[in-house]
Amino acid sequence: MESEKGPVTRSEVRPAEIVGWGCILAAFMVAIAFLEPGARPWAFLAGAVVVGGAYLRVLVLLGRVRRENAAALSLCLALAALWRAPLLVMPPRLSTDVYRYIWDGRVQRLGYDPYVLEPDDPAVRGLHTDETLLMNHPERPTPYPAGAELFFRAVTTLGESARIMKAAILVCDVATVVVLLGWLADSRRTRWWVLAYAWNPLIALEGAGNGHVDLLGALCLVIAARSLGRGRSAIAASALALAAGVKLLPVVVIPLLWRRIRARDAALALGLLAALYLPWLLHGTLPTGSLGAYLALWRFNAPLYAALEMLFPSRFLFAVAVAAGFAVAVWARRRLPVDAPEAWAFPLATTLAFAPTVYPWYLVCLTPFLFGPRVLALAVWTVASLATYFVFHVLATTGSWSLPAWVMIVEYGAVGGAFVWPMVRDPVKRSFYALRFAGERSS
Repeated sequence: MESEKGPVTRSEVRPAEIVGWGCILAAFMVAIAFLEPGARPWAFLAGAVVVGGAYLRVLVLLGRVRRENAAALSLCLALAALWRAPLLVMPPRLSTDVYRYIWDGRVQRLGYDPYVLEPDDPAVRGLHTDETLLMNHPERPTPYPAGAELFFRAVTTLGESARIMKAAILVCDVATVVVLLGWLADSRRTRWWVLAYAWNPLIALEGAGNGHVDLLGALCLVIAARSLGRGRSAIAASALALAAGVKLLPVVVIPLLWRRIRARDAALALGLLAALYLPWLLHGTLPTGSLGAYLALWRFNAPLYAALEMLFPSRFLFAVAVAAGFAVAVWARRRLPVDAPEAWAFPLATTLAFAPTVYPWYLVCLTPFLFGPRVLALAVWTVASLATYFVFHVLATTGSWSLPAWVMIVEYGAVGGAFVWPMVRDPVKRSFYALRFAGERSS
């Protein structure tokens, strides 16, 4: 078999095949953008199955794509931009968190403290806009860390609308692609692996679609990972501190920095994190808001936590989740190379597996690290989590925010199957720690 670039071996994949799968993804992602999961749940789930299956098929092929065709890769990234466009211009369909972001940014600029201000307080009714009235749980102050609050304030200086907030998140999305391309080049991997992130359906839905700030945290994480691999320890430590300032979950990967950064880099990172919180502390506010209530009361899509909660006091279980993530990070620091994506993904995923609440967008932090076969099961999790949006149908028909058991069986069954299947096929040669896709790294 011949091509314009020379002979194609049987193990190689033509770029045209990847483009073809991208066209399928584009068609169904655009269709999903117009589907209400509450009104048409089965159509939404069917679309999610198609895009999830197409995405996972692409992951199996990416390591074997001929690397010379930069034009084809650019076309694939253009397709990713194409299916983000309708999601960006439409109102959020799968979450109302973005309206809380607008509220938090707005009240900061008006001189109020979002960590103590309850949005449904009649005394502050005049501070609302039409969009901020759409936020969820207005009876509680914000639960977001100080870094996220600073981001909300900065974005709302440009405009107080969901579309502008989503556009700012889309900038983070694009920046993550750029950083990933650099990381792949640094580690001598094929640049085609960037599609493991750019084509992940969850990223488009939660970024351009819902405007979740988790994409900013993911950007900081991938900057930390790339910088650590390049020996730029000060940038790595600072980026990880910023990631923790956006969402607290990244603290579990701190062991990856052990003996890879200098003491002054650690001090710089701690100083940066302290600077994010210092303005609130100087005003006499403990910047936690409703975080404690959230951890104590919110439960969603967390079967492991629910099982443990029946056996142990719940006040200890959050610490178990953090400790489990730390333990996996310690193992990864000892056993895995600095540029291994699984070194970052496994601790985060472990903590999420033990968490009391697992919304789909919480998995966004995993998506920059899905290049390579060892993290295939985590890629399955990111797409299987889309089934949890069936909860909107339950809410619309029963008024209850509860997830049917079959949804979690499908979601976690798919993840478990993806972990076990390679070992069942060949326990020695195909375990996740022996498996290699042809072309994972370029020669």
